[in-house]
Amino acid sequence: MKIAFGSDHVGLELKPTIIEYVKSLGYEVHDFGTKIAERTDYPIYGKKVGEAVASGEYDLGIVICGTGVGISLAANKVKGIRACVCSDCYSAKLSRMHNNTNVLAFGSRVVGSELAKMIVKNWLEAKFIGGRHQRRIEELAAIEDGDDDKFTELKDSDEYNGQEEFENQPL
Repeated sequence: MKIAFGSDHVGLELKPTIIEYVKSLGYEVHDFGTKIAERTDYPIYGKKVGEAVASGEYDLGIVICGTGVGISLAANKVKGIRACVCSDCYSAKLSRMHNNTNVLAFGSRVVGSELAKMIVKNWLEAKFIGGRHQRRIEELAAIEDGDDDKFTELKDSDEYNGQEEFENQPL
């Protein structure tokens, strides 16, 4: 599995630690930058990673800025990207299981290296569970495509009416 990495100058200090950690887990990685400490704009690297993942050249992406928010917003502007900002392991795991996220973002000013490693591990190990969540991914795609008819069709289908019982349901 191939993982695309990107960060702005604020995420630069944490990124090499996470890249080495991801390599130690057996993944192939590519760093799309930045590679220098000079001030730079996070949208450049969020876009690069988003495009690499959306194209299928890379399976997943990990992006880092000060909070994770800005660079995730940039990645999410790329069609087909579902980036999430995670500062805890539970959100990281469920973002993959329920939302089929394909880009993970976190902030180097928010999480330290050990917590970042745990977040990454939980995110990488989690798998999309499909089922009721697949329809929600399709609704997101319809929104992204500006296809209001498809969104309405999905939303109004009898498969799920929004009143689902959660008892005995997987996370």
